[in-house]
Amino acid sequence: MLFRGTGVAIVTPFNEDMTVDFDALRRITNRCIAGQVDYIVALGTTGETVTLNVKEKRDIVRTIVDTVAGRVQTVMGIGGYDTVDIVENIKNADFTGISGLLSVTPYYNRPSQAGLIEHYKAVAAASPVPVILYNVPSRTGVNMTAETTLTLAHEVENIVAVKEASGFLTQMMQIIKDRPDNFSVISGDDIISLPLIALGGQGVISVAANAFPKEVATIIRNSLNNNFKAAQAAQYQMLDIFETLFIDGNPAGIKAALNILGLSHNILRLPLVPASQKTCEKLNSLIKNHQS
Repeated sequence: MLFRGTGVAIVTPFNEDMTVDFDALRRITNRCIAGQVDYIVALGTTGETVTLNVKEKRDIVRTIVDTVAGRVQTVMGIGGYDTVDIVENIKNADFTGISGLLSVTPYYNRPSQAGLIEHYKAVAAASPVPVILYNVPSRTGVNMTAETTLTLAHEVENIVAVKEASGFLTQMMQIIKDRPDNFSVISGDDIISLPLIALGGQGVISVAANAFPKEVATIIRNSLNNNFKAAQAAQYQMLDIFETLFIDGNPAGIKAALNILGLSHNILRLPLVPASQKTCEKLNSLIKNHQS
């Protein structure tokens, strides 16, 4: 089963002049691998991808692939709200060193379920690597139903997984219950990855693992090995940090945490802004307590 375990939706660090900080990107990527994550996801939501230009996206992917150097898998995100444009972007992309494609449901124009099926069939036909569906209705304005996900999972050979960030556990269970044997259901939320694995899920594409790769990988690995006592202990040690990371939204919280840890600047591109001073102070206190 592909894309099992801990994936990391990698941030895009920025310098003070708002250019991409490639040194920090390498540093964070290497730290994630040292923390025993299973794959890196480039150009996801956490990477502020919608604010990046074409050259920046290409350079970020190449930097991550070169840094990973085959030690783990690398997944690339390509999404949007225009199917034809997405297909062209896939056809023109360099997939050297890329093991999978993560593609979010089209946002803003709110397609029907029939539209989502046709959209993903076109994406899958264009992709030279296995496709991970990405359902995050809080951001896109449309929920991809269990029925739609299952239709794609059964009918399209190279659609191999779904990143489920709907928060609807019943929907996720419906997918798990009727999915093909080789289809992964992946949590898009750190805080519910343990219960989703207990229900039959395959892991997480994590935000928190940018700063806490070892801790997240421990939770996921123990959960997948049915060692839920150890997984629960690790989860509750991280619970307050997980919650605080998302008080001011993503990636504001994780960038604050990375800055506290000395890994990157606390800089986001507009329209996003850094986490509030109150949130940063709370994170700083939690991280110090966690390290002690």
